[in-house]
Amino acid sequence: MVAMVALVAGCATPTGEVVLLPAPDGHRSVLAVTQGDREVVLDKPYAAAQTTTQGPRAIESGPKDVEAKFGGALAAQPARPQTFTLYFVEGRNELTDESKRVFESVFPDIAKHPVPDIVVIGHTDSVGTDAYNDKLSLQRADAVRDALIQRGIRAGDIVAEGRGKRDPLVATGEGVSEARNRRVEVIVR
Repeated sequence: MVAMVALVAGCATPTGEVVLLPAPDGHRSVLAVTQGDREVVLDKPYAAAQTTTQGPRAIESGPKDVEAKFGGALAAQPARPQTFTLYFVEGRNELTDESKRVFESVFPDIAKHPVPDIVVIGHTDSVGTDAYNDKLSLQRADAVRDALIQRGIRAGDIVAEGRGKRDPLVATGEGVSEARNRRVEVIVR
């Protein structure tokens, strides 16, 4: 009888735990934990499932539980990537006045990363040829890259690329001047 109790207890041995954390931007998320033919759906912040040798089972969890169990691992995570969007004067690689202010806000975020990884991606609107826009988008990305370097950011930490008019923020027809498409995205990771 003791052997049978031990065997049954052993069949449901915990093997791991899954917790659905709140999304940083507040959007709703759902996660299904599936093992074999069993599934537990986590559909609210801090919903949790324990995986066992017999499949997942829902368990109680909350912010204090997560901090107690996973606080060290969560604290060790790198900062989340941040994206800064800079807009340009039409046909030029000159930032708008508002974007000059946004550019200044990039530096405190870069300072949060011991080894920053920065991607600068230039874009254009759909006015002009593909060749013209490819060249202009790269000029814009290079101008922002150069400005970052002039402010003390290591050149090796920055990659600049141009996408021309291929990745518009706002879909338009060919030859349409759209200010929101004339941009550089600075992604700091």
